[in-house]
Amino acid sequence: MMAGAIAVPMAPVTALADQLRNEFRATLIPEELKAFDDYFAAQIFHDAALDAYWSHVDKKRNLRRAKRRRNLSLTSDDYVQEQPPVYQGPSLSKSLARRWWLFREQRAQKKPEEPREQLPSVSDFLNSAREHYGFVPDRVSEHVFKERYAREALALGLSGDQVVRVYALETSGLGTADMQAGIHPITKKGEPISTAMGYAQLLAANSINELSKHGNEFVARLREMAKRSAPGSERQRTLTTKAVALARMTRKARSIPYKWSRHVAFSKTSIGRGIHAINLDGDIGPWLQVIKLKGLRITAQKAGYERLKGAEIELMNLAGPGTGLEMMTPAGLKAPSTNFFSRAAYYRNTIVRGKNSAELLAALDKRMDENLKNAGAVEFLEIFARLERERRAGQ
Repeated sequence: MMAGAIAVPMAPVTALADQLRNEFRATLIPEELKAFDDYFAAQIFHDAALDAYWSHVDKKRNLRRAKRRRNLSLTSDDYVQEQPPVYQGPSLSKSLARRWWLFREQRAQKKPEEPREQLPSVSDFLNSAREHYGFVPDRVSEHVFKERYAREALALGLSGDQVVRVYALETSGLGTADMQAGIHPITKKGEPISTAMGYAQLLAANSINELSKHGNEFVARLREMAKRSAPGSERQRTLTTKAVALARMTRKARSIPYKWSRHVAFSKTSIGRGIHAINLDGDIGPWLQVIKLKGLRITAQKAGYERLKGAEIELMNLAGPGTGLEMMTPAGLKAPSTNFFSRAAYYRNTIVRGKNSAELLAALDKRMDENLKNAGAVEFLEIFARLERERRAGQ
């Protein structure tokens, strides 16, 4: 690539794009015209090479699925072993690239803008929970939330290292209980980029999924806590009211077919997104998020992975439990990450690009190490350390 030049991503050639290109060509002098045509031709060739590469990836993925259905072992031959082709053609000069960009921007402004999809915010989750279930989460301080989270994790056999490393990666080691993806947890600036929320950044569909499995258990725990509270106290009334609302949510979650696509669809409705507000509750939130992590650990144990590191848990969280485990197999570790992500997801997640599975695990570990230095992660680790000392002293 030429020094000082920039590459402009190109969309697939359509009739409209071809017309736009020809209109722009009419504005160019001969020297610019040749540079633009050479660049455009190289881009078309590169796009075709990318299409062929990803078609090969999809074919290999379908063959692996067929082998798994027959309980056959996977080998390195079942994966594409090359990284995606890298553009190596000519680039436009900075001035010409900018003119081409401005030309397309001006043409785009003539079209009516499509309305942007508005992702729900924390306030939307709270409003839906109150409207449909009469549920208002019991908010506690970050320190108390972390302590309850840590107690729950230790009780379920998770270690502080596992939990806090996931927290460090998912929230940059700064996350709050009400942190939503796209919103800075400290400054509160930004816009939601997904429904991911909390220390483990669960999606709204995750909340529905986990509540459909464990909701009855959570309701029973709330009712038992209410029984142990001082009779007639505010705490007892709060727990009892919360148990009734959570039972209502659980019935609704369990009425939806237990299928991820159905949970995703339900989470996009007002009555569905109200369930996501339970992540903010000082009692339920830690249970819900920790049990999701425990579920990943159990899935790994069934596959023969007895002790997962934080980066391995996060890999299962990032790619999906089954895919994450496949990435940790001897053949999967050496395979490029393109084998395990859709084309769109691969280019959307910058950390996965250009790496094989082993290199991605190393990158996750490195980012975790960096984020463990931040205040939220430091506090979380200290809480785990204190609770573990108390447990040893009480044995």
